[in-house]
Amino acid sequence: MQAPHRNAGTRRIRRTLVTGTLAAALLLAGCSGGNGSGGGKRAPSDTTCDGRIEGTERITVWFHTGQSGELDTMRDQVRQFNRTQKQVRVELVALPRTPSYTALVDSAAASGDLPDLLDFDGPHLYSYAWSGKLKPIDSCVPRKTLDDLLPSIRRQGTYAGRLWGIGTFDSGLGLYVRPSVLKKVGVRIPRGVDDAWTAGELTGILRKLREEGYKRPLDLWLHHASDGGEWNTYAFAPALWSAGGDLIDPEFRTADGYLNGPASVRALTILQNWVREGLVDPGKDDEAFVEGRSPISWMGHWRYAEYTKAHPGDVAIVPLPDFGKGTVTGMGSWQWGITSGATDGDAVWRFLAYLLRPEQVLKMSEANGAVPATNRAVKLSSAYGAGGAERLFLEQLRDGVARPRPQTPAYPAITTAFSRAFAKIVLDGASVRRTLDQAARAIDKDLATHDGYPQSGP
Repeated sequence: MQAPHRNAGTRRIRRTLVTGTLAAALLLAGCSGGNGSGGGKRAPSDTTCDGRIEGTERITVWFHTGQSGELDTMRDQVRQFNRTQKQVRVELVALPRTPSYTALVDSAAASGDLPDLLDFDGPHLYSYAWSGKLKPIDSCVPRKTLDDLLPSIRRQGTYAGRLWGIGTFDSGLGLYVRPSVLKKVGVRIPRGVDDAWTAGELTGILRKLREEGYKRPLDLWLHHASDGGEWNTYAFAPALWSAGGDLIDPEFRTADGYLNGPASVRALTILQNWVREGLVDPGKDDEAFVEGRSPISWMGHWRYAEYTKAHPGDVAIVPLPDFGKGTVTGMGSWQWGITSGATDGDAVWRFLAYLLRPEQVLKMSEANGAVPATNRAVKLSSAYGAGGAERLFLEQLRDGVARPRPQTPAYPAITTAFSRAFAKIVLDGASVRRTLDQAARAIDKDLATHDGYPQSGP
């Protein structure tokens, strides 16, 4: 009986959004008061899909507007799907990807206005599943489809032993380098994860490049570090992991001794010293690598096209530096989840299954430059298939070099605390140990408030 209210609420949101960017901004601001509780209970563990669709189902889909071309591709996919279907009709609602997106989801969940199929940044899956916003989808996904997914996609979508989300693409993170510049100064170029530069080696390389006239040879995208957003956690938690540190203990019980432990302190001290020594571009814009100021950029897959356009034939991707325990990189991107209010899981799954077809996965991957989520789509990809220029990103995901951000409902508190700490340490020169102590206490306070997020639900 909740479906009419939910669909009506979604239509109201859609009508508001289509009036333009200003209306969208006002809507998001108005939703900031959501508590994200999802009713205070976990989603039911009963079967989401039973293999039947009764009559004609109309489902609503929320999709973020991210990389250029993503929204046009999604609109085209919806149109194609609707033309071929009689039982299921999809209504697409495009929402701006801003920090307020999560607040909008929380507010919609509290008021019962979530769509049937929700698009969200992967690490938030655990909080959404625990708080009751999502239904488990393992009853929907055939074994053949599950086996075709990259292991990183399956891992990202799993919480408490069940599958709650699936992405059609994953992310890649590494160092972009200018081979012509490095060869000119006699610097070796790593061939893969087994011979990544050490952090100490990279420090020496940066100093050599500075001597050759590159005043600030490393781009860390600091332009985006100052807002305390997700870039800081996605990009630089791998430095902690590589050093042997972590954001939280493996059982997700405490951050104390892990986030503020010796290994984590050591990793962030190295990053801080690079900035203090003037080896890092200050990040007033996003163009340090494009304009040639910095011949090394710590960056994700989404800049590959722009970088190669700026430096044709002179861009290579190498692993992140080894801070002591081997190179580690980030993973995880936007995922799909069936919400707890969806009236027919099979109808929603039919559309999601369509998006997971190899040609559709490839279409979205080519639109946003991300790693295709399925093995069959990878084989069709010129960028990520055998011999592809971005193959390293795929190999890191397959070989376990990539790690997911902490798979716990506490993740929102973890990323907020770490990201703010990173900005203070790297941009403001704050004490590494004291700042991480404060961040660890903030995370542990959130864990205590939620009784450690027991899997039986709040």
